Amino acid sequence: MTAPAKPHVFDATADRFQDEVLQKSLTTPVLIDFWAEWCQPCKTLGPILEKLAGEYHGAFELAKVDVEAEQQLGAAFQIRSIPTVFLVKDGQLVDGFAEALPESAVREFLKHHGIEPAAAPVEEPIEAEVPALDPHAEVVRLRSEVAGQPDKAELRLDLALALLDTGAAHESEQLLDALPANLATDDRSLRARARLGFIAASKDAPPVPTLEAAVAAQPEDLQARYLLGARLIAAGRDEPGLEQFIEMLRRDRAFQDGLPRKALIDAFRVVADEDLVGKYRRKMSSLLF
Repeated sequence: MTAPAKPHVFDATADRFQDEVLQKSLTTPVLIDFWAEWCQPCKTLGPILEKLAGEYHGAFELAKVDVEAEQQLGAAFQIRSIPTVFLVKDGQLVDGFAEALPESAVREFLKHHGIEPAAAPVEEPIEAEVPALDPHAEVVRLRSEVAGQPDKAELRLDLALALLDTGAAHESEQLLDALPANLATDDRSLRARARLGFIAASKDAPPVPTLEAAVAAQPEDLQARYLLGARLIAAGRDEPGLEQFIEMLRRDRAFQDGLPRKALIDAFRVVADEDLVGKYRRKMSSLLF
């Protein structure tokens, strides 16, 4: 049933479940397939799930759980019949089904949760590093291109990002608001929205030294911690900002309807240092799970 060599398909075990499933789901949806060798419907559904995992090119990962070998996981998820499939996104169980659905129904299930096939990866030759562009010069260039091709929405997104790099947050937000739906959910748009959120949160906030003094005097003041973290992230001081959000999560994960977790996820979109993001994803995962 299992095919470890197949792309985006792996056998999930109890000892690696947090890293391979829960933590992974913070960046990529994970479909968990509970099955057993003796289960006939599993032999119908399993190959369908594995086929789709390959065809979707990493839009989701498929975690295979043999309930005979991993009884602890079966008990934890209260599995009463197989096949049973659960979808985990952002570290949370969001949906599932307990039957051998046809391929068309599985595709519809994935689509319902915003999971669409990704483009196949293309290996590109390594090119010489291109010098960083002057954001102000880039704004001038893109304004000219947008004027010449006003119906090309991709250029307006490029301009919004360039404006954000120059500090023109208001105009950048206006351009983002006017984007069509397919670009509004683009990773670059989501990253820009996260940056704008931190900029807006810190706009009228006290300066960093004042907030640091407030947090030192009252460690439980989570609003001050959030403003401090937002100011630090907006200023490019990534690790101190992430540390404030982690401390918020440690003290009260439910603060303001889950603001600590949301702030961390937004910060992960903004911070460019992948190693630093990985470090704080692991910290977040250990606190949540």
